[in-house]
Amino acid sequence: MEAGIVGLPNVGKSTLFNALTAAGIASENYPFCTIEPNVGIVNVPDPRLEKIHHYIPTDKVIPAILRLVDIAGIVRGASEGEGLGNKFLSHIRNVDAILHVVRCFENGDVIHVEGKVDPISDIETIDIELMLADMQSVESAKQKAAKTARSGNAEAKSRLAVLEVCAARLAEEKPLRGLSFDNPDQQKIFKGYQFLTAKPVLYLANVDEDDLQGEGELVQRVRQRAAEEGGEVVVVCGRLEAEIAELDEADQKEMLESVGLEEPALAFVARAAYHTLGLQSYFTAGKIEIRAWTIPIGATGPQAAGVIHTDFERGFIRAEIFSVFDLEEYHTEKAIREAGKLRVEGKEYVMKDGDICHFLFNV
Repeated sequence: MEAGIVGLPNVGKSTLFNALTAAGIASENYPFCTIEPNVGIVNVPDPRLEKIHHYIPTDKVIPAILRLVDIAGIVRGASEGEGLGNKFLSHIRNVDAILHVVRCFENGDVIHVEGKVDPISDIETIDIELMLADMQSVESAKQKAAKTARSGNAEAKSRLAVLEVCAARLAEEKPLRGLSFDNPDQQKIFKGYQFLTAKPVLYLANVDEDDLQGEGELVQRVRQRAAEEGGEVVVVCGRLEAEIAELDEADQKEMLESVGLEEPALAFVARAAYHTLGLQSYFTAGKIEIRAWTIPIGATGPQAAGVIHTDFERGFIRAEIFSVFDLEEYHTEKAIREAGKLRVEGKEYVMKDGDICHFLFNV
């Protein structure tokens, strides 16, 4: 899973990226201090891994990972080359989801590129630039599809129909998020274009230390906007998270308790990103390692096995499955088997979040 951190310059993107990844990449108080996208790999906190490890001793515990890309600030006119323009828009095209950092704090010492703190205006600026970029992509693709469709090519006609729908939606100044097609082939075509505004968005409201719960008026406006879009908001304090990231585990816990927080922002961001992308985790556990694997909600047993290795999906026979709750109750896999709680599932089984699996396959 790869998520791109976007926003206007000086909203706290790089500070937050540093805190989440502990990368220590320099953040400066001026626009475009991030030119090439910084990339960080972070573990997704999951307390279930510790519970499994308690009952199944192993050499390694490997959590799921989230790949974060810190993309330079987008300014008004980016779709026409302003700022560093299309270079940054192309970086967004490669990610699975957008983490949109919105400034929800006042600070005269931190320059705002628009001259005022207005989170809704900031969101609209980004949305407009991404929609304009999508319009350019749609028009270019339409010309190619129309030329091929005139020869009677069925796929080109289907492609053109998809692009016409996209063009109409963008003309209404609506992002392509939430757009879907009943025809599976057309849905596949739509996904293949990787339009910028089709990507799911999670808003990160960057607040000051006096509003850690996000009760201020600026955050409320972002929450209302997200609700209208069917999206989510995670409240973070980039400055505080940067301080926490520099501490060891014991000091982190003490500092979090002192400000009334239970865990660092990464845990909230990772869980919300999973939800935004429609993802869940399952586990494999044995003497060598315990590992969390990321799959889409609705994935079948063979599809989940394929995440480990394509041969597992191709030669899938069955899966032996139990839950973390079963392990907590019976303590060992042997006891789970003897209690009749170990399930044997076939190719049609739809995976559940938290399943612990052994896959049997034959290639």
